[in-house]
Amino acid sequence: MEDSIIIQRFLDYLKFERRFSEHTAKCYGADLTQFCDFLKERSEGPSGDMHHMSPHHLEGDLATAVAIQVDIDIDQLLLTAQTDCVRSYLAFLNEKQYSKATIARKLATLRSFYKFLVKRNHITSNPVVSIRTPKQEKKLPRYLEYDEVKRLLNTPPVNTWLGARDRAILETLYSTGIRVSELVALNMDDIDFLGEVVHIRGKGKKERIAPIGSSALQVIQHYMEYRNKRAQSNSNFDSKVLFVNKHGRRLSTRSVRRKMDKYLKMAGLDPAISPHTLRHSFATHMLNNGADLRSVQELLGHQSLSTTQVYTHLTTSKLKEVYDNAHPRNNGHDTDEYGD
Repeated sequence: MEDSIIIQRFLDYLKFERRFSEHTAKCYGADLTQFCDFLKERSEGPSGDMHHMSPHHLEGDLATAVAIQVDIDIDQLLLTAQTDCVRSYLAFLNEKQYSKATIARKLATLRSFYKFLVKRNHITSNPVVSIRTPKQEKKLPRYLEYDEVKRLLNTPPVNTWLGARDRAILETLYSTGIRVSELVALNMDDIDFLGEVVHIRGKGKKERIAPIGSSALQVIQHYMEYRNKRAQSNSNFDSKVLFVNKHGRRLSTRSVRRKMDKYLKMAGLDPAISPHTLRHSFATHMLNNGADLRSVQELLGHQSLSTTQVYTHLTTSKLKEVYDNAHPRNNGHDTDEYGD
């Protein structure tokens, strides 16, 4: 936010110290901008009392700056916000019918922001620390069955260089569980054909190595042959980038989504499926085939095991479904004559 020094300091901290992506930092900035708008409206209202708040809980040069100001500014509003103000903001979001997940994310932004302010001695107490995150509805991620994945992967024509590229993209997404942002960041030398692994640059600049199946490697090799021939007659081709557009430049995540939509329609699959669904499918199928949860966590690049545990609910649900289909019930009673 242009008129807030402390928000800019926080966003710089996220980008340069925490190594967050530009996109993630912008999302934090958007959440804080919305909170600022709420604070401004609240302070200007007939019951607004923030003009009279004392900056006694501030420290350092920011406290001095706030104390000598006659006209309230956005940084003063942020620095003097109290717990009841944050609660009012959450109630405002609820009245606007934001989902619980969105409200939880916006609260997480405020929690990180005020934790940063305390850490940097801009304030002495965190107004968000006593506020609990709203209880979330458990929403299981969507995944594809094996035959649906196979149908999707077989859709792109491999006798053209763009078709071969698209088939390689889909195979790589499913074979490695890679994020779309990680996929488009891949370079030619990130694919180790001999070791059958992919070098991935993930969130927060963290790198990991993931195995990739021989089928996916064959498709990637087929695409590379097309790509290299194309590059010979086009000097604009970026020599290091793996997945390029028709002009030879790095593909965008949006382009991958558009390609996915195209092939979903051709395969007769649900158009609501996203490239991330292939990541969910990879994780679910790995666990269904006996993979260890910790191993799947490492393959997906999750920082917390709890993030990966959602897939155990998927596999449990599937097991229950298989069991129920194998053991039908008749009028609420087991058909098994032996009871147990």
